[in-house]
Amino acid sequence: MFYTLLLLLFAILTIYSLYIRYNYRGRLLAKLPGPTRWPIVGNGFEFALPLDELFTYSRKLYYMYGPVIGFSAFDLCFVNIYNPEDIEIILSNTKYNEKQQPYTFLKPWLCEGLLTSNGSKWHQRRKMLTQAFHFNILKKYARTFEEKADAFLEKVQAEVDNEQTDLVSLITRTTLQIMCETTMGSSMKAGIETVTEKYFKSIHAFGSTTVQRFCRIWMFFEWSFNLSEAAKIQNKLLKNLHEFTTQIIRERKAYMETNPLDDSFDIDTETSKKGRLAMLDLLLKNESDGNIDIDGIREEVDTFLFEGHDTTAMAISYMIMQLANDIRVQNKLYAEMETIFHNSTRPPTVDDLAEMKYLDCIIKETLRLYPSVVMISRHIRENLTLPSGFTVPGNTTINIHIYDVHRRADLYPEPEKFIPERFLPENSEKRNPFAFIPFSAGPRNCIGQKFAVLEMKALLSGLVRRFHIEAVTKAEDIQYKCDLVLRPVDPIYVRFRNRNKSL
Repeated sequence: MFYTLLLLLFAILTIYSLYIRYNYRGRLLAKLPGPTRWPIVGNGFEFALPLDELFTYSRKLYYMYGPVIGFSAFDLCFVNIYNPEDIEIILSNTKYNEKQQPYTFLKPWLCEGLLTSNGSKWHQRRKMLTQAFHFNILKKYARTFEEKADAFLEKVQAEVDNEQTDLVSLITRTTLQIMCETTMGSSMKAGIETVTEKYFKSIHAFGSTTVQRFCRIWMFFEWSFNLSEAAKIQNKLLKNLHEFTTQIIRERKAYMETNPLDDSFDIDTETSKKGRLAMLDLLLKNESDGNIDIDGIREEVDTFLFEGHDTTAMAISYMIMQLANDIRVQNKLYAEMETIFHNSTRPPTVDDLAEMKYLDCIIKETLRLYPSVVMISRHIRENLTLPSGFTVPGNTTINIHIYDVHRRADLYPEPEKFIPERFLPENSEKRNPFAFIPFSAGPRNCIGQKFAVLEMKALLSGLVRRFHIEAVTKAEDIQYKCDLVLRPVDPIYVRFRNRNKSL
């Protein structure tokens, strides 16, 4: 009886293996370059590596197999693409807006916020929240940027006598405070500070478990994942993550109840106007109108606090590290600040920030080398023939590895070098716009990208006006690990010194 069952199981697995390999979808996938796909499990064990080794291995794939690479595991198909022309087809067409893995693995935390939702829910939320990032709203945040930049510079001043400063830990709290006090209207007081540290640690730990899940095919299924140690860790982390955002919502809701908004509100006089509110106020207003419930508000607050502070903190950290290692660029940026401010210590206005053209180039070159989000994904339902000539089978997740696209030597000569001048208009006007996608692109691009750039300019312009930055960590010394953002294994260090005006 045992041998009969064994033979039956073997027969079933053989038939299943032949089916997924030789059905129409399997035959299309077999035509794509890629590592050897084993029967049934395909490439399911290919990526079950420690997170630092996984990052290094992932960077080799483009050079090993080219700009279109196919993977499979059981009946799941994944395709990596690296050509700007192929990427444009995916990101510019609303037909390919759908997200599945790995975004579904974030749903225990972010539920169905703007990052993870699909279809009509995504469209309704996107339309609603776009109003909160209108330029007139961003202009109102200039005062908060100024205050937080001053507070940040005082933290830097306290580091001046130290031989090295850990950038990420210094900056992350500042970017979270900026998000809370602008888009959320939170004072970061009344108990918020007490849960902040737990929130930071929980984000990092949740990111690690999410990446582990995405790289271990046996964890794709809810029933098997729920039996894993990673699921137990996530369940503990969720309490800390949701406690922080729930407290922010509760604080703002209490404030709104005692300070109700007037629908006649005019943004230009800074009093209010329906459709021209800061993000959390806008969400609470829509709750009172019946357009969203309290769970929906928390989805978006969770999403925006994570995406708005962690990605920006990492970008600023890499930017300061690069300025420390390239005195030419640092001095050129300082010269731009002198041209704008003429030795004045006044804070920057919105118009000043718009004048910082070389800082624009520095930000773009930093985001080219260090895109905060290394990879984005879309799910296609139907067969798609790419401009590169390959046909991707339907029901496939397409992964766009932004990090690798940004380091293609044919798109960016000497790609490992930090050269902000690449983004001067005369040097970038002929470049395919989908060769540079740190904020994604198309209908599902980053809704807060203008906010992020203004924030980076406010902090960096103040920093370079007041301090000289010296190198400790070098770019080539950094080892990365796979995470929700581009995160280094070890701290990134620099030295700060009070600026000598003769530099």
